[in-house]
Amino acid sequence: MGTITIGDAALKAFGLLTRQRSPALLGAPHRTGAPVLRDSLEAGTFEEVFWTAPAKGETDRLLHVARRTLDAARRLRRDERSGERKLTVTERGIAQLTSSAVRVFEEILTLARLNRGRVYPSYDYLAEATGLGRATVGRALSILEAIGFLVRQRRFRRVNGGGPGPRYVQTSNAYRPLLPDSVQSYLPRWMRPVPLPDDTVQHYADRAAETDAMLKTLSCRELAQITISGSLGKILAKLGEAIDRTEREAQNDPETLNDSIIYRMKRFTE
Repeated sequence: MGTITIGDAALKAFGLLTRQRSPALLGAPHRTGAPVLRDSLEAGTFEEVFWTAPAKGETDRLLHVARRTLDAARRLRRDERSGERKLTVTERGIAQLTSSAVRVFEEILTLARLNRGRVYPSYDYLAEATGLGRATVGRALSILEAIGFLVRQRRFRRVNGGGPGPRYVQTSNAYRPLLPDSVQSYLPRWMRPVPLPDDTVQHYADRAAETDAMLKTLSCRELAQITISGSLGKILAKLGEAIDRTEREAQNDPETLNDSIIYRMKRFTE
């Protein structure tokens, strides 16, 4: 079991709390007709949770891991071509890693180191910085995301336009590099995370159980307030308040099961 950093916990909470989104954020056209891609979030509302400054030497270590994984990918492709063995689902994903993907990952790591984790380059920037084509950059990002080397979040921003209401335009994605669990078996022992002592593992398990029990006692509104701040936190808090109100009304005036069944049966027989 590996350690869970504050940034990893925040990123997990970010993913859990952004599952329910408004129609505009789910890819539906805005009432002004401005297109917004599916699963996009407004720029400036979530980045403080999504981004984390890398520790000293972390980006160099991630790049070394990616290069060692590229060597493993070449061996896996060679084994598959020779028919020596059939690759597992995880191995097939790792076998997709290319030198172009590692080069794009290197550029993302450089930006993370220079900008304290704030990574939001456009496809055109990555293409120019790496010397690769824009389509190649897009494929590289998809491969890195599928293996688990990075997480990317689509973003949009508001612009002033003619006519009533705000207009939205898509802007560059936000990226966060990670160390995927799936590649650790292909790394030398000195590059793998140090196993934790049993008492430390038990301590983390007990703490996780206590935290989970505490979170279950919170209302949806309280959970949103303590997890995410800013505009996104306010939106989620309002959504949670509406859910809490609906649940309270259902508890205060529940519909009797027998009455409900009898009522529906009468409607069908009439």
